[in-house]
Amino acid sequence: MTRSPLLQKIPKVDVLISLCQEDPLMKSVPSYVITAQIQATLEGYRSQILQGETFLEEDLHPTTLVSEITARVEKALSPNLCRVINATGVVVHTNLGRSLLPLVAVESLVNIAGVYSNLELDLSTGKRGSRYAVVEDILCELTGAEAALVVNNNAAAVLLCLETIAKGKEVIASRGELVEIGGSFRIPDVMARSGGVLKEVGATNRTHLKDYIAAITDETALLLKVHKSNYSIVGFTKEVTLSEMVALGKEKNLPVMEDLGSGNFIDFAKYGLMAEATVQMSVAAGADIVTFSGDKLLGGPQAGIIVGKKQYIDQIKRNPMNRALRIDKLTLAALERVLRIYRDPDQAVKEIPTLRMMMMSLKEIQNSGKSLIRNLKKLGNDRLLISTHKSTSRAGGGALPLMELPTECVAIQIQNVSANQLETFLRESETPIIGRIENDWILLDPRTLSNEDKQIIVATVDQILEITKEQVFK
Repeated sequence: MTRSPLLQKIPKVDVLISLCQEDPLMKSVPSYVITAQIQATLEGYRSQILQGETFLEEDLHPTTLVSEITARVEKALSPNLCRVINATGVVVHTNLGRSLLPLVAVESLVNIAGVYSNLELDLSTGKRGSRYAVVEDILCELTGAEAALVVNNNAAAVLLCLETIAKGKEVIASRGELVEIGGSFRIPDVMARSGGVLKEVGATNRTHLKDYIAAITDETALLLKVHKSNYSIVGFTKEVTLSEMVALGKEKNLPVMEDLGSGNFIDFAKYGLMAEATVQMSVAAGADIVTFSGDKLLGGPQAGIIVGKKQYIDQIKRNPMNRALRIDKLTLAALERVLRIYRDPDQAVKEIPTLRMMMMSLKEIQNSGKSLIRNLKKLGNDRLLISTHKSTSRAGGGALPLMELPTECVAIQIQNVSANQLETFLRESETPIIGRIENDWILLDPRTLSNEDKQIIVATVDQILEITKEQVFK
């Protein structure tokens, strides 16, 4: 049909409203939601027609459009935040929600969410208490610090510390440590917002203690060390150790702060992984303030944790900005339970998903992959091609950039369906499945898959085989 008659064939909104209201499933849907989706559907067709698209007359029939509108209404009523299966092998995947909470932390969160709690009530005195007391004692116990504070993320922790200790004053930092994290968020930008005056020293690859000494003036308020958690400089390099900076700070009567980024409490080398600085090491080295994330290598909820000397933590607590950055009861409930697990490091490695996945052996991964392959083969479809592919997993979350974790992925193809098409089908399925494409195969890394995930993958692949059995995709 030509453009003008097609436009005339577009049904009226009230006609479609009447048809939608006849559907029993739509009776409980607010009318404005239905109307909005009808208008969006019709506008989509109108726009396509004006751009030269052609449709059959039955494509625009009211009963045909109702099915499309119903699907749009269902999508509009579904939560935007949904479960996703992480088959990428990136353990702390920023785009997929970072660390998974251990089951006991999820239970604590659920138990607190629907009831009143002693969030800011001291039960021993009956008077108002501090929410920070919920986790401060356990943080001090685990790290050896004198005091602790938790805010909503590590960038906030760094901002709050700098604003408290160094507003209007100089902060000396190595040029090679001025990191940028996700979303173009840079240490110099945080510094500027805090009111601190950044004073860079050294070169990108080499900074010496004498560089710090030469830079100190009467305007200096803080010596800052930033852990390069999301990149590494190799080759002709030199950096000043935290212990050296602490000694200089004591000599010059200046506090020393270390931003660990992805802080952790576990000695990874003990479990056969690349050694990584721990929070305990930074505290023991004498850092006055240490900041790190709760939701990366620590394996807890999103949080920014500050530990250190009481005189500085107390100042930070009194900063009015602290209220704007504080965490809520749900985060505190989950974080406290995760921290308590760390009292037994070996138990933490078993219970905390982030640690457990990072420390999986290649044999465990291969066995997990074999179980997925067995169930995929049970589908009995010759169009489904299955193989294995040796690869590497990553810690993710801007942590341990040089660590490569050996893995063996399950690789799948479906005949007559391109890798890009299959990736789209998986990503747009009822429970989205996120893998990666390599050499026209979809790779699924068992390291980041649970048994339930694998069941969903098999069911989804079965659905895709059914959907595509009579179609050819290019």
